[in-house]
Amino acid sequence: MNDVIFETVLTTVAADGRPHVAPMGVRYRGEQVLLMPFKPSTTLDNVLATGAAVLNIVTDTRVFAGCVTGRRDWPTQPAERVAGVRLACALSHVELRLAERIDDVQRPVLHMARVHEAVHAVFAGFNRAQAAVIEGAVLVSRLRMLPADKVDSEMAYLQIAIDKTAGAAEREAWGWLREAVQRHRAAERADIPQGLAP
Repeated sequence: MNDVIFETVLTTVAADGRPHVAPMGVRYRGEQVLLMPFKPSTTLDNVLATGAAVLNIVTDTRVFAGCVTGRRDWPTQPAERVAGVRLACALSHVELRLAERIDDVQRPVLHMARVHEAVHAVFAGFNRAQAAVIEGAVLVSRLRMLPADKVDSEMAYLQIAIDKTAGAAEREAWGWLREAVQRHRAAERADIPQGLAP
């Protein structure tokens, strides 16, 4: 049986109050939320430093695409009951406090207790282009691990949903992802020794 993972955006703050925004798949376990950030990561460092995080439910997929393409400066508002911030564009948010940490060399498991929840806007429904942007963001986050032909074929398939259902925000996000793939390929070509270049 597959473990159900929900794509969200986590906001944390450093010990000095500097905010950090990162997409993260989370698991729900009753009243707790399980986070499994990789080591090393700013998100992990911040949760361990402050004991808190805020889970944001967003449909503005520019946040997902932006975070994996170097655009992490998103408008925030103060959290109400934990040391942290929430995204201003969040449809809803859940403020979390660290309850238990199970260490691991690669991905520790953080059991987070729900402290406060709030709804800020109505969910209007799913848009296929939003799902395509999230999948594209996952591909871009793994460019160093995946073969180029796999990335190309999956991006080509996702392009169908973008072409058919994207609004302006999804088109902008998709453009950032395509640019990131092109930059990655250009950097790879620049690393090829001259004698091996095609």
